Amino acid sequence: MSDAQEVPSDPAIARARHDELSRAVRNARYRYYVLSAPDLADASFDALLRELDQLEAAHPQLRTPASPTQQVGSPPDTAFPPVTHPEPMRSLDNAFSFEELVAWAARVRRALASDAEPEDMDRLPLDEEQLTAADPAAAGPDDAPRIVYGCELKIDGVAIDLVYRDGVLTSAATRGDGTTGEDVTNQVLTIDSIPYRLHLDDPPTLLEVRGEVYYPLEAFEEMNAARIERGEAAFMNPRNAASGALRQKDPEVTRTRPLAVWCHGLGAVEGVSFATHAEAMRSLAAAGLPVAEESEQHTDLDAVWAYVERWTAARHDVSYEIDGVVVKVEDLTQRAELGSTARAPRWAIAYKMPPVEQATTLQAIELNVGRTGKATPYAVLEPVLVAGTRITYATLHNEIQVHAKDVRAGDRVLVRRAGDVIPEVVGPVLSERPEGTEPWSMPADCPFCGEPLVRPEGEAHHFCENVDCPNRLRESLAHLASRGALDIEGLGEQTVDLLLAEGLVHDLADVFRLHERRDELLALEKWGTKRVDNLLAGIEQGRKRPLDRVLVALNIRHLGPTYAKTLVRAAPSLQAIRDAEPEQLEAIDGIGPVIASAVHSWFATPRNAQLVDELIALGITTDAEVADASTGVDADLLAGWTVVVTGTLEGFTREEARAALEDRGAKVTGSVSGRTSVVVAGVDPGSKRDKARTAGVPVADEAAFRHLLAHGELPGAGGAAG
Repeated sequence: MSDAQEVPSDPAIARARHDELSRAVRNARYRYYVLSAPDLADASFDALLRELDQLEAAHPQLRTPASPTQQVGSPPDTAFPPVTHPEPMRSLDNAFSFEELVAWAARVRRALASDAEPEDMDRLPLDEEQLTAADPAAAGPDDAPRIVYGCELKIDGVAIDLVYRDGVLTSAATRGDGTTGEDVTNQVLTIDSIPYRLHLDDPPTLLEVRGEVYYPLEAFEEMNAARIERGEAAFMNPRNAASGALRQKDPEVTRTRPLAVWCHGLGAVEGVSFATHAEAMRSLAAAGLPVAEESEQHTDLDAVWAYVERWTAARHDVSYEIDGVVVKVEDLTQRAELGSTARAPRWAIAYKMPPVEQATTLQAIELNVGRTGKATPYAVLEPVLVAGTRITYATLHNEIQVHAKDVRAGDRVLVRRAGDVIPEVVGPVLSERPEGTEPWSMPADCPFCGEPLVRPEGEAHHFCENVDCPNRLRESLAHLASRGALDIEGLGEQTVDLLLAEGLVHDLADVFRLHERRDELLALEKWGTKRVDNLLAGIEQGRKRPLDRVLVALNIRHLGPTYAKTLVRAAPSLQAIRDAEPEQLEAIDGIGPVIASAVHSWFATPRNAQLVDELIALGITTDAEVADASTGVDADLLAGWTVVVTGTLEGFTREEARAALEDRGAKVTGSVSGRTSVVVAGVDPGSKRDKARTAGVPVADEAAFRHLLAHGELPGAGGAAG
């Protein structure tokens, strides 16, 4: 039921719908909280709960203590010992617009300014004057209470309750049903950022801390990529990965997962008192507990909304997944006066950002064959808007993942897109599966060349091994011209398609023969002298790229830019790499058996050996020292450095900054850690700069970054990274 639909007036119809919705909400909560396997998008769940709430508002007899609107979470799993929270863990009411945020603030102000009990204010209608008075910047009554709003990011993680008695962690529990959760103390103690003993000389008798356990995004993507390569089922999202890791019965398994925690609130407290939420959070930080740094305090709703809009636009700039902003009354005395409903505190509300998951129909499963021959199934979707982007296609990775998720043509599926992650299908909504759907299986032959698809022993992926497969060639040509390879200006996908259609190129070497076909290029429709000359000049520049980028351009499986640089530093000529045996390649520090085998096998293939001979004859770079001399770059200048780049640099794109660092031997990562050597911060750097300063990591502006690239040290540092 959308907001525009009418609530049924007939009590019997309303009760039947209420029963149906209640079952759906309870099932969704059980799958989310207990099984860590949701089959309903967050937005769809929110819509069900809102419809349930609207029904109960129109038919108050339906609002009972057993209603899902009056309950939190789901009953705990009996696999873990139960823990009763010293103070109940309530959920939060939601707002989806500025108007709903204003309405909440108006109720808060009315409750604090009135002699009436707060519960009498929960559902009173608000007129325009009362809504305006919610903002202290607007005209309001002289005796209106002053309200400070705390704003913080809503982490999409697993709620955790930490109980410290006399400064020692005595229990850590999941939310459970809000009153009783699961004992995961031993698992939580494997998380480095959670102290067993508070860093306080005189700790309080009881300190109940509320927080969220989460999976850092970079680590999540790396883990999922590794699982997919091994043929294991990928985790649906960081929240489910965190939940699964936290609920491992063996804490040593949890220890292998890089979980983290942000603390954001208090439950029961004895032996200490605080006046405001911000004061309490500062005390938690001083006690050694991790507290998010993005929180702010404001006294008017326009500033609160500006915070909401700013972080909605920048939601992917932090190293963890967020799905909203929590707005809280800062004054703890006012909170006590406002109290809570059975389900949620009246003094806080969660603004929900547009979801990164949506439901749509999977119309077909098709197959793409990439530049290395890898055959990747993908979903053709009924177009759906996810996190502001229209999604029509989504990856399904490989046959194992398709079977693990059991998605089928015709299914209603959840589609996810977070940050720069390629859209993917999370899984099917089984309750909506049409009759007669059939499981998908990998085709026997390549759809582009008709050659057999082969799944090598121990591999999760199928491959087309035909080097001359037309789609492999198309993908290879586009990759050859990409920034990470030979960076050929003017050779984009449309140009590649045209050159193939006109028969001007038949393999990678033909790109470097195009100068011999200048007249044919000039004869192409809408191609003039300038476009042709620019393309040929770009190809000439590509011919001079360093050897590591030549290796990347050859489309060798598993060999990306970082490993290519490692390989070239140890074997600085193309001939040395061609002649090396797998054991010699594997002996190179940083090159494992998989990459060693892939490199050796590629060069041992006769068709590839012929291609390399042609490229050498056409003048591509074959020697690392020659390339270094021509570019003036020392490939080991920043060896051992780990660098994070954040914000906007005037003289570099993000890709150019990364390439410049990697060309000098540095490792570039996306998150700040204890291993970070320096954070390069441009304009609007976000939280990474602040995190670096808190952790004592050097922060370099663009001028210092240029000095680093030129000299291998920061200005005034006198040395390299330690």
